[in-house]
Amino acid sequence: MAAPTESTSETPTNKKLKKSKNTDDADLLTVPDDWKEPKFTKADNPKGLLEESSFATLFPKYREAYLKECWPLVQKALAELFINATLDLIEGSMTVNTTKKTFDPYSIIRARDLIKLLARSVPFEQAVRILDDDMACDIIKIGTLVRNRERFVKRRQRLIGPKGSTLKALELLTNCYVMVQGNTVSALGPFNGLKEVRKVVLDTMKNIHPIYNIKTLMIKRELANDPELRTQSWSRFLPNFRHKSLSKRKQPKKKRVKKEYTPFPPPQPESKIDKELATGEFFLRESEKRRKKMSEIKVKQAEALSKRQEERKKAFVPPKEKTAVKKSKPATSENKIDVQAIKEKVKKAKNKKLGAPPVNPDVSSAKDGKQKKNKS
Repeated sequence: MAAPTESTSETPTNKKLKKSKNTDDADLLTVPDDWKEPKFTKADNPKGLLEESSFATLFPKYREAYLKECWPLVQKALAELFINATLDLIEGSMTVNTTKKTFDPYSIIRARDLIKLLARSVPFEQAVRILDDDMACDIIKIGTLVRNRERFVKRRQRLIGPKGSTLKALELLTNCYVMVQGNTVSALGPFNGLKEVRKVVLDTMKNIHPIYNIKTLMIKRELANDPELRTQSWSRFLPNFRHKSLSKRKQPKKKRVKKEYTPFPPPQPESKIDKELATGEFFLRESEKRRKKMSEIKVKQAEALSKRQEERKKAFVPPKEKTAVKKSKPATSENKIDVQAIKEKVKKAKNKKLGAPPVNPDVSSAKDGKQKKNKS
């Protein structure tokens, strides 16, 4: 009976231990600030690798001159990781392979990414950064995302921006090096930055302007500096860009109405004999047919003649004349004419004579009498 009592007394203590373990696990999951994983050294793998592995990649002809110049630097950088690198100019390929001294198994993957970046026109100074532990690369294929070649070129240029300003802003916000070349976009940087770069590139190819994503990245960068907002949701701070409903495309003036599809062929057109059989002309004699035709011609001639006569008569029909009488305006107080004043003016004008008025009216009358006598 003593054994079960001991087991019952131990159960609460076990629960407390489990709770303490859970709290410790939660603390362990939180990563402290500025924490870095220690480097993988030769002490971690003193015996080396069991088998050799190699990777090869092709490069275009225009990269041959550059690769010739920088290949000694590539070999020197990979020699620190005990990896051999060979450049084959005849086949146009680069090969990397491990040796017996190689201790880091992941170093060959980094070497493979290095030669891939060099083949994609990334300069050696940037491509060497892939050999660091906290660096990664992503080659985004954009050639098949847009069907129309002109649209593809425009959207790719939109990603670069005027004088490379959009690409430079993206690099500063994501801490990544981005290289747009042909049908691919090569990105090199930390994992979080590569994720953002891929999103921006794919959205740009889907006709979403990169400025919208750059704005959200700028806001996220500011929010990340605030320690209080780390555990909170940032959705209330991020902008919500609504897609504009564009106007409907212009409809054509002449619309072609498609006929309903029928599997049966169209009916055969009637021949001349079929039409004559339908009207009954086929059974008539030739003389009767001629008479019928002549009667039809006469009817048509009569109709044409009547039309001509009507057109000729139109020239003799007088047009409707407009009334020439103007409407008299109602007499107002201003428009009324003073008849008496006009009569007085006329009388005065009759009495007046041309020339200067006489000084003495008596003398003038006497002179006029003498002149009349002389005339008589």
